[in-house]
This record gives sequence, structure tokens and C-alpha cells, in this order.
Amino acid sequence: MNETEITEFVLIGFSGRPKTRMALAVFITIMYLVTIVANGLITLVVISESRFHNPMYFFLCNLSIIDICLCTTSVPQAIANCMVDRPVMSFARCYTQMYAGIYFGSTECFLLAVMAYDRYVAISNPLHYTIVMNWRVCILLALGTWLLAFLFAIVPWIANPAQVCEHNEIDHISCELTAFMKLICSNMARSQLMLNLNSTTIVLFPFCFILFSYLHIIVAILRIHSAGGRWKAFSTCGSHLAVVVVFFGNCIVTYIKPLSKDGQDSGKILSVINGVVVPTVNPLIYTLRNQEVKSALKQLTRKKL
Repeated sequence: MNETEITEFVLIGFSGRPKTRMALAVFITIMYLVTIVANGLITLVVISESRFHNPMYFFLCNLSIIDICLCTTSVPQAIANCMVDRPVMSFARCYTQMYAGIYFGSTECFLLAVMAYDRYVAISNPLHYTIVMNWRVCILLALGTWLLAFLFAIVPWIANPAQVCEHNEIDHISCELTAFMKLICSNMARSQLMLNLNSTTIVLFPFCFILFSYLHIIVAILRIHSAGGRWKAFSTCGSHLAVVVVFFGNCIVTYIKPLSKDGQDSGKILSVINGVVVPTVNPLIYTLRNQEVKSALKQLTRKKL
């Protein structure tokens, strides 16, 4: 058989375990609602409050939008899949979900690298920050992250689509890339090479750039004479670094490893963390560590009430 003869996929992530599926559905639903509300509020605050019209919050607003999109590509369908023992998805829907997840996840990788560069300029060269990070540059950088994600994450898979054999059972609760690749009938070593090349470009390069930026940021912070200034700088960058560690750590564990034909629950859990928990944690990290955002959220809540 070839890939055109398969019209649907069966997702068997937790088949035969109704209690696990129901518990997971409740957990995912709660996290999804928190993600939409929290990221939506951050987006609303940044857009509506003029004091947040600066590069740092512009990129934070982009991050919130990406997190909403990343969650929405898979979570509602994953919740529906948990409600039945053998959920079925059409070929087109499965591919669309997988490509959308790859795209938004890749965009977030590049955007976090851009945010690291923004913090580097702000701390190492504060007097020229508004000149270097003007609105034209910010918009170009933001658009660049969306474009690069498409070129490096989507185009290679469209240009060289994987051929699926007669098996159509995906051992997952959604059409996730590594789970889907276990069905391909082309050479596994070739598929592993393609995955590693994409992962290196999309995950490792931005991650290494971020680490390099933060080494320079730490050096610049240590040169600040005021203890209060050093603490403010560390606090500002700490939230971004926490997001980076959570997001990239999970991506590296999930995608930069040898493919295995065997289904493992650990892979499904990591996928849930990356697709549900991380987008929820991002706004919480930023708001809990940022007094300005918390104050603006309280003011916005009072106005709505």
C-alpha cells in the first residue's frame, strides 16, 4: 500500500484505559482554559495599555498569540480523542494538525531567540536600545520568526512527504510528529537524519544563540555598580530564561533522540507538557515575576467589573 490508500488514522494513545483518558481529559481541559484566558489577558493588556508599547512587551504579545495557536491546534481534538476508546481522524485533519503544531512550535523557538537578543541589547547597550530596537526592526524580527518557521519546519516536510505503509494506528492522543513517523515505510535512518537536521536548525541553533546571549547579559549585569540595578536586570531576564529552560528542555528531550518503533507513555506525557503545560506556564511566569503586568491586570479586572 502507499500513503494515498490510507484515508484515516486511529489514535490508540490510551486505548483500554478509560480512567486514564478521563483524568487526562479533565487535566487538559483545565490547562487549556487557563492558557487561553491567561495569554488572552496578556495580549489584551499589552495592546490596550500604552505603557507596554515597547519591544519587550511587543514580543511577549507575540509569544502569547503563538501559545494560544499552539494549544488550539491539538488540545480540543486531544480532549475529544480522550472521550472514546479508539478515536479516528481523517488523513487531511491529521496532517493539518501535525503541520500546524510543527509550525507554531518552531515559531516559538525562533521568537524566544529574538527575545533573548532584545534583552541583550537592553542590558548591554541601554543608551542606544530605542535606536537599535526601533519599531521597524521589531516588526521585521517578528515577521522573520514566522517566515523562518515556515521555511525550515514546513517546507522540508511538504517537499519530501513521508510515505505511510499499511499501518494507520498512531500510538498517541494527537497527530504528533514523532508518533506519526513510526508509521512511515521509508528508510528509518533517512527519516531520523531529516528529523535531526530540522531539530538542529529549529531547536539547537536558537537554544545555543540564547545561551550565548545570556552569557553576555550576565557579564553586562555584573558590571552594573548598583545592587538594585543588578537585581532589576536579573529579575527582568529571569522570567525569559525560565521559559527558555522549560520549553527548550522539553523540545530537546522529545525531538533530538533516536526514533523508536515502540510506543512509550513517556513520549505522550512529554507531548502533553509541550503542548499544554508550557503554553500555560509562559504567561504565569511572566505575570508572577512582573509587577507592572500584575498591576495592569488588576486594573483591567476592576474596569471589567
